[in-house]
Amino acid sequence: MKSLFSLLFAGFVLSGFAQSSPELKQAHKILDLFEDMDYEPMDVKVDYNQHAATYDITAENWDTEHVKIDYDSPVDFPLQLTFQDSVYFSPIGRDKVITSRFGWRWGRAHRGIDIDLITGDSLYAMFDGIVRFANYSSGHGRTVVVRHYNGLETLYAHLSSYGVKANDTVKAGDFLGKGGRSGNARGSHLHLEMTYQGVHINPEYLLKFDENNDVNASELWVTKKWTRPELHSSKRRSKLDLLTTEEELEAYLERPTEVYVVRKGDTLSRISARNNVSITALCQTNHIRKNSTLRIGQKLVIEKTL
Repeated sequence: MKSLFSLLFAGFVLSGFAQSSPELKQAHKILDLFEDMDYEPMDVKVDYNQHAATYDITAENWDTEHVKIDYDSPVDFPLQLTFQDSVYFSPIGRDKVITSRFGWRWGRAHRGIDIDLITGDSLYAMFDGIVRFANYSSGHGRTVVVRHYNGLETLYAHLSSYGVKANDTVKAGDFLGKGGRSGNARGSHLHLEMTYQGVHINPEYLLKFDENNDVNASELWVTKKWTRPELHSSKRRSKLDLLTTEEELEAYLERPTEVYVVRKGDTLSRISARNNVSITALCQTNHIRKNSTLRIGQKLVIEKTL
């Protein structure tokens, strides 16, 4: 390619001199030699990190006025989510300390995770996307919701100020606003939720909240287990059983229903912790009360959810 451009340049130079030099009157004919020549086109550098989105993520169910959207059809489970990135950008600029997890808390569902911060700390977009909502929301206070190119949405709540507005396009690491304690917040923290078509997903099933900021897998099958807070405790990290392939999914679905046999000294609290399931879920599945007396040898079903 370099030689081709050298010849072309030489031809143009010769043509210019031909106007004043008799010896170069025929120099313009050199250029004619290139008209019939075959040559390779220039290699165009392609940024393969750009999103291969095949649709407009704002085309359907785009609501900039409400945090919650009523979708036309329910999500089919198991749900497959894909990630183009192997890491995410940390939503805060300090160590991520989770003070409350996705799960049952104070007799109600906690559908996200709380990350400790100091009022005024900057918050950042975790992935590329478009801001769907940036406004005040009851309970959440000042809130920003970003829709990403795989359909996932991240919600950042209890902000003290905004750094974006609805319909803004953001890159991973872009400033979204400053953390605080607006809305129904007990102290300054970031309440982070992750949803897909309105369905809340336990963020720790999708991402590792440590210093490496890893995505758990490029492909993940999400079962209802990871969308139901009553099956988890907000006080401890749930045991992860990642389903990254169809083979792993099929193996999971073929597992027999788990049954726990009550032993001496067992309490609902101990059984709950041992089997990574909330007390509420145990009671609902087995039709017992939280103050029910357990008998040695009694069998309790540990619910497996699709």
